[in-house]
Amino acid sequence: MPSPPVPLDTRVPALLLRLDRNPFHHGSLGAVRSLGRAGVETHAFVESPTVPLARSRHLAAAHRFDGDPRSDADVARALDLAAARIGGPAVLVPMDDAGALAVARLRDRLADRFLLPRLPEGLAERAADKAELAGLCAATGIPHPETVVPGDAAEAAAAARELGLPVVAKWSRPWLLPRDAGLRSVTLVTSPERAARLYESSPLAGSALLLQRRLPPGGPGTDWFFHGCFAAGGRPLFAGTGHKDLAWPPRAGLTAVGSWLPNPTVAALGLGLAEAVGYHGVLDLDVRRDAVTGGYHLLDFNPRPGAQFRLFTDRATGLDPVRALHLDLTGRAAPGPPLPRAGRTFVVENYGALASFADRRAWWPGSGGREVEWAWFAADDPAPFLAMTRALLGRAASRSRRIPTPSAEKENARCTTW
Repeated sequence: MPSPPVPLDTRVPALLLRLDRNPFHHGSLGAVRSLGRAGVETHAFVESPTVPLARSRHLAAAHRFDGDPRSDADVARALDLAAARIGGPAVLVPMDDAGALAVARLRDRLADRFLLPRLPEGLAERAADKAELAGLCAATGIPHPETVVPGDAAEAAAAARELGLPVVAKWSRPWLLPRDAGLRSVTLVTSPERAARLYESSPLAGSALLLQRRLPPGGPGTDWFFHGCFAAGGRPLFAGTGHKDLAWPPRAGLTAVGSWLPNPTVAALGLGLAEAVGYHGVLDLDVRRDAVTGGYHLLDFNPRPGAQFRLFTDRATGLDPVRALHLDLTGRAAPGPPLPRAGRTFVVENYGALASFADRRAWWPGSGGREVEWAWFAADDPAPFLAMTRALLGRAASRSRRIPTPSAEKENARCTTW
């Protein structure tokens, strides 16, 4: 007989904070469903009453953030208002890097209204900042691709040549990128000149440019992720390793289709890193295997739940990383390590279809007897899936009405800098 689900303390509500305005953030929907199904009164900040998350039957109340997400004063004010509305201490769960960093800076101010992990001073920023991460990996002995932070355009061009083209360019704090800047958080740079021109956009980007040696994708078995929840001091409560089957954009983007697959090397990397830095809370790591050397390198360290965390749902207890966090912060003991459900698959419907088409790989969820966790569709909560579908169809129709003429396309091409 399977064990009954581990009961959460349903007297303690939860509040999800996300400062990035992304109405299609499926990770937030997963967290609302996970906690709501466990009987926890779950609140979340949403962009508007019409976004898919706001339609979930598991959302107890929606809150609106109207301030500047880069202002700690505005974030604190919004959380004060939410706390007053909730009416009692709540578990606060940041769902993006900007939210995680703001909460880490405001922890002492928020501690009387919210239950929060206690991270070592400055760790959240060192983890989330792409430039700081290289130093953190060096200090803890975690393999990381060779990274250069150029001081000017000439150094950027020289670094691109020395690292070997093509080279990966990243903005160290991608959450600061203006929406209308025309800059992507990650770019594959194919020439020194392009690296120099990209560096010149630094004032607009709001953070430093870094150039990183590219670990070329080597097909299946290359891209992995590690999700975990840790008690104070880096003691593991819940952890799992997954394989990125398809990504969107292809080979360099978020997980469109991923599978829960045990990987002892990736697990040891994640557990060792959390212990070395004394991590407390939920984290999400992206790891790539070097197809030439066979070594695994940490690419990203996100100090918050990953969008596909519901892939890691324990068969016996019903726990996942977010539920484990609620247990820890409410003083309840988490059971032992989860039982891996090898082959369990997570699918982001809209991105999975695009990624499958772009990679020219025929893929059908559930084939081969795989158990599928859908990002959007749920039989007990269909409204978010319907709202997402309507919104995407409406967006596609709007874009089709604005298709530029050939002459306009040529004019736009002249304005492209790289």
